[in-house]
Amino acid sequence: MAACDRSRDGQDSILEPLCFPEPPLGGPSAPSAPSPPGDALLVCLLCPESAPLWQNDALLKHLLLEHQLVIADVKLVADLPKYMLYWRRRFLELPLTDFCSVIKTNASGPIEKQENYFLLCDVLPEDRVLREKLQQKRLEEVLEQQQQERDDGSFRRLCMFCSDEFSGNRSSLLNHMAREHSFSIGLPDNIVYCHQFLDTLQAKLDSLQCLYCEKTFRDKTTLKDHMRKKAHRRINASNSVYDRFYVINYLELGKSWEEVQSEDDRELLDDEEEDDWSDWRARPVCAVCLFCDDQSETMEQIYSHMKVLKHQVKLVNFIRRQLHQRRCYGCQQRFESRDGVLRHLEVEGHVMTLPDAATWNQPQYYFPTYENDALLCSLSDDGDDGDVPVIAEDVCDLRALQRSSVLSQLLRRGGACS
Repeated sequence: MAACDRSRDGQDSILEPLCFPEPPLGGPSAPSAPSPPGDALLVCLLCPESAPLWQNDALLKHLLLEHQLVIADVKLVADLPKYMLYWRRRFLELPLTDFCSVIKTNASGPIEKQENYFLLCDVLPEDRVLREKLQQKRLEEVLEQQQQERDDGSFRRLCMFCSDEFSGNRSSLLNHMAREHSFSIGLPDNIVYCHQFLDTLQAKLDSLQCLYCEKTFRDKTTLKDHMRKKAHRRINASNSVYDRFYVINYLELGKSWEEVQSEDDRELLDDEEEDDWSDWRARPVCAVCLFCDDQSETMEQIYSHMKVLKHQVKLVNFIRRQLHQRRCYGCQQRFESRDGVLRHLEVEGHVMTLPDAATWNQPQYYFPTYENDALLCSLSDDGDDGDVPVIAEDVCDLRALQRSSVLSQLLRRGGACS
């Protein structure tokens, strides 16, 4: 039980609201990059030419200029080295025209100036299946990596905005930055490759670059003032550099987080019935016994447990407060613990022993000791249940009231003067 109780010169005081404990709702290393390593080789589909992955633009340019071959939506291919290796083997088996769409340029000009370009895209079912398989494998790898980061207890890192160090789980650092520095990059469970993400952000701050507008400043103090005044303690969601650090970008082939969030799924529910909430079970409000920690969902059960037939609000609050202050309400003896009080009540037979009414019949006990005490809400009134008589107002003669009104006299005098 949450409490603030102090004892000073024999006087006890409760300085903040108390609450009964709520029952539970239910029963009882740095990661790798999200893409292939930068030193992975990309091999041309039609010749021995190759280039490292980080120079993929050079190889794509080679395919276009030397072989008139274009790969559509190459940025959406989850694993480009494996994708190109697959089609390199297939092109050795069958000609390009069996897989690619042929685009003829300058079709109305002379034959010697006409050229054929080949487009490899997911219109071809085989290409579509390959892209989906690579995407599915990438998603599995990302989810596995995310789970490892969730379970990783060896996380250790300094906050980017202060000198505090956090260890154990990445969520402690991310929650700290959101709570103490108003800098949130999202829920920890939605992030993957967290170390690399934080390294990217730290590198921007080290280079005196704003994380949102990406402007560069002359010193760290100016950068901090700018981010605080402009409310730029956030990342730019339109910067695709950060996309690889969010699991949502790996869920569907060819769709970014913006497209996934903007999808309207209401059409899928047109033919379905409205949501059925009949199986909803709210958490029951339990009443707590005056004399122990037993709880019951119905007043009949708690009354039967306590064997008390009639209660008063002030008496209930008095007993609650005495037990909270570890004092027997019958003999006023003080104990070191609540369990000691309960044992004393049982051994000495003081459960049903109440002090004089003057002790508990005081205005201070109109106020509940526990603000969520459900027992108080069930107490019946002590007064008569009969109807309370209502005395109607006197019915006056309005005409007589108007004739004798001071306002009428003033009006007559005003008319005479005019």
